[in-house]
Amino acid sequence: MSMEKLILPEHYFSKLDIMETEVAIKLAKDVFERELAGRLQLTRVSAPLFVRPESGLNDNLNGVERPVQFDVLEMGVDVQIVQSLAKWKRLALARYGFAPGTGLYTDMDAIRRDEELDNLHSVYVDQWDWEKVITPAERNMDTLYETVRLIWEALRRTQNILADRFTCLDRYFPGQITFLTSQQLEDEYPTLTPKQREDAAAKKYGAIFISQIGGKLRSGAPHDGRAPDYDDWQMNGDILIWYPVLNRALELSSMGIRVDPQSLRRQLEISGCTDRAELPFHKMLLEGRLPLTIGGGIGQSRICLALLEKAHIGEVQASVWPEDMQDACAASGIHLL
Repeated sequence: MSMEKLILPEHYFSKLDIMETEVAIKLAKDVFERELAGRLQLTRVSAPLFVRPESGLNDNLNGVERPVQFDVLEMGVDVQIVQSLAKWKRLALARYGFAPGTGLYTDMDAIRRDEELDNLHSVYVDQWDWEKVITPAERNMDTLYETVRLIWEALRRTQNILADRFTCLDRYFPGQITFLTSQQLEDEYPTLTPKQREDAAAKKYGAIFISQIGGKLRSGAPHDGRAPDYDDWQMNGDILIWYPVLNRALELSSMGIRVDPQSLRRQLEISGCTDRAELPFHKMLLEGRLPLTIGGGIGQSRICLALLEKAHIGEVQASVWPEDMQDACAASGIHLL
């Protein structure tokens, strides 16, 4: 399955050697982290690598991915490696007492054992997870779009600094990001699959934010799956760019206004997950004991892949890959770390 999805660009060569790559990875992460924190008023905090399953804090993503679980001998309990920190961050904002207009970010490391491995997907996931407190008046699409613009500015600033340091790198991010809803995409490209629509729109505009992901479109199917208990499906979305190295769309971030009690109840019912309402996190949210927030995740290796113009995510992170994929990549000038 992995080899079927593997893209081997013709005449590919890495613009940076392995030592330059490592230096560039560090620079890209340092610069973007600083730019993101400054623009969104975020404070770095420590975050867990694993949580108790019964807490309801782990993210079940699309509902089918199996978390990595193990027992803690001293405690006699099981814990799970986090799949994302979407729920934990919101709880942390309440515990730390963050005020509206401020928030937190953290380094999130995860293991996704069921991932289908290819140029963009790895068993190892690393991202900046961030979350920010908003007021009831700010719980709208304007807030979402303005936050996307700030993140895009941080990405473009990071690209410019990398290109100044390594002059072989291109400045291919467009000046503006284009906003589209998932329904607009379906209306414009009714005969294409959701992923094909993303490719077509990203190629047309260069950088896009596709909003309103999770609920059913007029065709009866959603654009993509979303867990029902963190993003409000009417006010969320993904940042994608057209990535010329692989000739396809590349998702860099997933984010959104988080559920309030009303949207949580509605989405749990739609998804047939009303039993989650009894979990500790969900009860706190339904009882109004958690702040209203906006948040998301931004892939660290994805950002480095895009900025360093690499063909495979294994060129910017150390993970495990099938032997046939390693051999095919090596034969095509793709050197996995």
